[in-house]
Amino acid sequence: MSNLDLIPRYTYDDYSLWEGEWELIEGIPVSMAPAPMRIHQQIASELFFAFRQVIDDECECEVLYETDWKLSNDTVLRPDIVLVCGDDNERYLSKAPKIIIEILSPSTAKKDETLKYNIYEDEKVEYYILVYPSDLKAKVYKLEQNRYTKIGDFTNEKLKFEDIECLATIDFKEVFRKFKK
Repeated sequence: MSNLDLIPRYTYDDYSLWEGEWELIEGIPVSMAPAPMRIHQQIASELFFAFRQVIDDECECEVLYETDWKLSNDTVLRPDIVLVCGDDNERYLSKAPKIIIEILSPSTAKKDETLKYNIYEDEKVEYYILVYPSDLKAKVYKLEQNRYTKIGDFTNEKLKFEDIECLATIDFKEVFRKFKK
């Protein structure tokens, strides 16, 4: 028996009772970083607002901020921003979002760039966007043949999502405009 076998494993029922900010990955609790820096929150607000403005009210997709996504009974993640379509569950997301945006901080970067990247790819999230506040840039990945392919780095460009139910665009120049000196 390895020492890893001795670590307790938890489920969604346990997770739903915890206080504080947590994610649950394969039964292992992962503490989320303390409240993000202001620039993290400001960029998240700009992205959420920009995204929300371009989603048609007739579309069955919605933009959500910091919503639990229950992947299984032992894995619950809380992405920064998601675009999810046709998910009517009231307590948590039960379907893979079409788009996930994570805004990185020094304490979350490694987890977002590796662990979550792999999970989102395995769960077939169509677009994964990593936003780097310190560089005012976003790295955008698109799922192609069940693997993420980097579309590019975005700082002043528009990203148009034409292959999801709702036509949407993010104008990174506008998102980052007020943060440039």
